[in-house]
Amino acid sequence: MTTAPPRPTAPPRPRPRTALTSTGASVAALLLLVAVGTLLRQPLLIPPLAASMALVAGAPDLPLSQPRSVVGGQLLSALTGFAVLTVAGPGLWSAAVAGGLALGVMMLARTPHSPAAATAVIVALQDPPFRSFLGLLALASLLLVAVGLGAGRATGRTYPVYWF
Repeated sequence: MTTAPPRPTAPPRPRPRTALTSTGASVAALLLLVAVGTLLRQPLLIPPLAASMALVAGAPDLPLSQPRSVVGGQLLSALTGFAVLTVAGPGLWSAAVAGGLALGVMMLARTPHSPAAATAVIVALQDPPFRSFLGLLALASLLLVAVGLGAGRATGRTYPVYWF
Protein backbone atom coordinates (compact mmCIF):
# COMPACT_ATOMS: atom_id res chain seq x y z
CA MET A 1 0.00 0.00 0.00
CA THR A 2 1.34 3.42 -0.94
CA THR A 3 0.60 6.56 0.91
CA ALA A 4 -0.62 9.62 -0.88
CA PRO A 5 1.63 12.64 -0.81
CA PRO A 6 0.53 15.32 1.63
CA ARG A 7 -1.90 17.83 0.21
CA PRO A 8 -0.48 21.31 -0.20
CA THR A 9 -1.96 23.89 2.09
CA ALA A 10 -2.38 27.62 1.81
CA PRO A 11 0.27 29.74 3.48
CA PRO A 12 -0.41 30.71 7.07
CA ARG A 13 -2.39 33.87 7.72
CA PRO A 14 -0.04 36.76 8.50
CA ARG A 15 -0.14 38.44 11.85
CA PRO A 16 -2.58 41.37 11.79
CA ARG A 17 0.20 43.91 12.43
CA THR A 18 2.23 42.55 9.51
CA ALA A 19 -0.77 42.62 7.17
CA LEU A 20 -1.70 46.14 8.24
CA THR A 21 1.84 47.49 7.96
CA SER A 22 2.43 45.81 4.58
CA THR A 23 -0.86 47.15 3.24
CA GLY A 24 -0.09 50.62 4.58
CA ALA A 25 3.35 50.54 2.99
CA SER A 26 1.87 49.54 -0.35
CA VAL A 27 -0.73 52.32 -0.25
CA ALA A 28 1.91 54.85 0.86
CA ALA A 29 4.30 53.83 -1.91
CA LEU A 30 1.68 54.12 -4.62
CA LEU A 31 0.50 57.49 -3.27
CA LEU A 32 4.14 58.60 -3.24
CA LEU A 33 4.41 57.70 -6.93
CA VAL A 34 1.30 59.76 -7.65
CA ALA A 35 2.60 62.73 -5.62
CA VAL A 36 6.06 62.71 -7.20
CA GLY A 37 4.52 62.22 -10.64
CA THR A 38 2.22 65.18 -10.04
CA LEU A 39 5.19 67.35 -9.04
CA LEU A 40 7.08 66.25 -12.15
CA ARG A 41 3.95 66.52 -14.31
CA GLN A 42 4.66 62.97 -15.49
CA PRO A 43 2.83 59.77 -14.62
CA LEU A 44 4.95 57.55 -12.37
CA LEU A 45 2.23 55.10 -11.36
CA ILE A 46 1.75 52.42 -13.99
CA PRO A 47 0.03 49.08 -13.27
CA PRO A 48 3.20 46.96 -13.19
CA LEU A 49 4.58 49.14 -10.40
CA ALA A 50 1.51 48.45 -8.25
CA ALA A 51 2.21 44.75 -8.71
CA SER A 52 5.88 45.35 -7.88
CA MET A 53 4.95 47.04 -4.63
CA ALA A 54 2.59 44.21 -3.73
CA LEU A 55 5.57 41.85 -3.95
CA VAL A 56 7.94 44.14 -2.05
CA ALA A 57 5.48 44.76 0.79
CA GLY A 58 3.71 41.41 0.86
CA ALA A 59 6.50 38.94 0.13
CA PRO A 60 9.78 40.70 0.93
CA ASP A 61 11.86 37.50 1.11
CA LEU A 62 11.11 36.31 -2.43
CA PRO A 63 13.77 36.73 -5.11
CA LEU A 64 11.13 38.58 -7.17
CA SER A 65 10.96 41.25 -4.45
CA GLN A 66 14.64 42.05 -4.05
CA PRO A 67 15.97 45.45 -5.20
CA ARG A 68 18.08 43.82 -7.90
CA SER A 69 14.94 42.28 -9.40
CA VAL A 70 12.60 45.23 -8.88
CA VAL A 71 14.88 47.85 -10.41
CA GLY A 72 16.83 45.62 -12.79
CA GLY A 73 13.81 43.65 -13.95
CA GLN A 74 11.78 46.78 -14.64
CA LEU A 75 14.59 48.50 -16.57
CA LEU A 76 15.62 45.41 -18.55
CA SER A 77 12.01 44.72 -19.48
CA ALA A 78 11.52 48.29 -20.64
CA LEU A 79 14.68 48.02 -22.73
CA THR A 80 13.34 44.77 -24.18
CA GLY A 81 10.13 46.56 -25.12
CA PHE A 82 12.11 49.33 -26.81
CA ALA A 83 14.23 46.78 -28.69
CA VAL A 84 11.10 45.07 -30.03
CA LEU A 85 9.69 48.47 -31.02
CA THR A 86 12.84 49.18 -33.01
CA VAL A 87 12.41 45.97 -34.98
CA ALA A 88 8.65 45.63 -35.29
CA GLY A 89 7.02 48.94 -34.32
CA PRO A 90 4.22 49.38 -31.79
CA GLY A 91 1.21 47.09 -31.60
CA LEU A 92 -0.35 44.04 -30.03
CA TRP A 93 1.96 41.57 -31.78
CA SER A 94 5.00 43.50 -30.65
CA ALA A 95 3.61 43.72 -27.13
CA ALA A 96 3.14 39.96 -26.96
CA VAL A 97 6.68 39.33 -28.16
CA ALA A 98 8.15 41.98 -25.82
CA GLY A 99 6.35 40.57 -22.78
CA GLY A 100 7.56 37.05 -23.55
CA LEU A 101 11.12 38.07 -24.35
CA ALA A 102 11.31 40.13 -21.16
CA LEU A 103 11.04 36.92 -19.15
CA GLY A 104 14.07 35.44 -20.90
CA VAL A 105 16.10 38.61 -20.49
CA MET A 106 15.30 38.79 -16.78
CA MET A 107 16.13 35.11 -16.31
CA LEU A 108 19.50 35.47 -18.03
CA ALA A 109 20.29 38.58 -15.98
CA ARG A 110 19.16 36.89 -12.74
CA THR A 111 16.64 39.68 -12.12
CA PRO A 112 13.32 37.80 -12.03
CA HIS A 113 10.39 40.17 -11.55
CA SER A 114 7.11 39.07 -13.09
CA PRO A 115 5.40 42.50 -12.99
CA ALA A 116 8.16 43.83 -15.22
CA ALA A 117 6.99 41.71 -18.15
CA ALA A 118 3.93 43.96 -18.19
CA THR A 119 6.23 46.98 -18.45
CA ALA A 120 7.64 45.55 -21.69
CA VAL A 121 4.07 45.17 -22.95
CA ILE A 122 3.26 48.79 -22.10
CA VAL A 123 6.37 50.04 -23.89
CA ALA A 124 5.60 48.00 -27.02
CA LEU A 125 2.00 49.21 -27.06
CA GLN A 126 2.54 52.87 -26.30
CA ASP A 127 6.02 53.71 -27.67
CA PRO A 128 6.86 56.22 -24.92
CA PRO A 129 9.83 58.61 -25.15
CA PHE A 130 12.89 56.46 -24.45
CA ARG A 131 14.94 58.60 -22.04
CA SER A 132 12.13 60.07 -20.02
CA PHE A 133 10.36 56.71 -19.65
CA LEU A 134 13.52 54.93 -18.47
CA GLY A 135 14.39 57.75 -16.08
CA LEU A 136 10.92 57.86 -14.58
CA LEU A 137 10.78 54.08 -14.34
CA ALA A 138 14.13 53.99 -12.54
CA LEU A 139 12.98 56.71 -10.13
CA ALA A 140 9.68 54.95 -9.44
CA SER A 141 11.38 51.57 -8.90
CA LEU A 142 13.89 53.08 -6.49
CA LEU A 143 11.08 54.76 -4.55
CA LEU A 144 9.32 51.40 -4.19
CA VAL A 145 12.50 49.82 -2.85
CA ALA A 146 12.96 52.73 -0.41
CA VAL A 147 9.43 52.30 0.94
CA GLY A 148 10.11 48.55 1.15
CA LEU A 149 13.13 49.28 3.36
CA GLY A 150 10.97 51.33 5.70
CA ALA A 151 8.23 48.70 5.75
CA GLY A 152 10.80 46.02 6.56
CA ARG A 153 11.98 47.96 9.56
CA ALA A 154 8.41 48.66 10.71
CA THR A 155 7.37 45.01 10.49
CA GLY A 156 10.62 43.51 11.72
CA ARG A 157 10.95 41.60 8.45
CA THR A 158 14.23 41.45 6.60
CA TYR A 159 14.22 43.53 3.42
CA PRO A 160 16.17 43.24 1.33
CA VAL A 161 17.45 39.72 1.72
CA TYR A 162 20.20 40.71 -0.76
CA TRP A 163 21.01 43.68 -2.96
CA PHE A 164 23.01 42.19 -5.84
